[in-house]
Amino acid sequence: MTSYNGFHTLMQKVASSAIGAWCFSKMQRPIDVLILKLTGKFTATSFLSGLPLVVLEVRGAKSGKLRVVPLLCIGADGRGEEFAVIASNWGQARFPAWYHNLKAHPQTSGTIAGRQRSYLGEEIHGERYDRYWQQAQETYLGFAKYHNRISGKRHIPIIVLRAE
Repeated sequence: MTSYNGFHTLMQKVASSAIGAWCFSKMQRPIDVLILKLTGKFTATSFLSGLPLVVLEVRGAKSGKLRVVPLLCIGADGRGEEFAVIASNWGQARFPAWYHNLKAHPQTSGTIAGRQRSYLGEEIHGERYDRYWQQAQETYLGFAKYHNRISGKRHIPIIVLRAE
């Protein structure tokens, strides 16, 4: 289990609540993108929550336009060779747009701790899914809440990204 300070734990509890998830789902991306542009390395979310983030540039499934999406990364090895992103969409019943975009265009680029790399995404299943899902729940307490919130409505996909 990852340990966080009291402030990080509080922020994660707020973000994983129904109202917090709704608010953060509207505000997180533009704020994180702005902070990343200003600092070149950090996001507001990683600072406030203590969570490891990747900022992906995904191509729109229909539009083909590049979209910048900050996401929690699971299992990052410190070098950014391989990690997973979880398509929980803050516990909402619909899949996040980035999931459809990444499925349509699995080649992407991402920035972790100021280092940008090219990645290839792959949706995982079975035992590998179970391992990453366990690690996701140990990294962020909100994933279990999101799973309970959308239980019976949809499956939460996991995409593993590997450096190319």
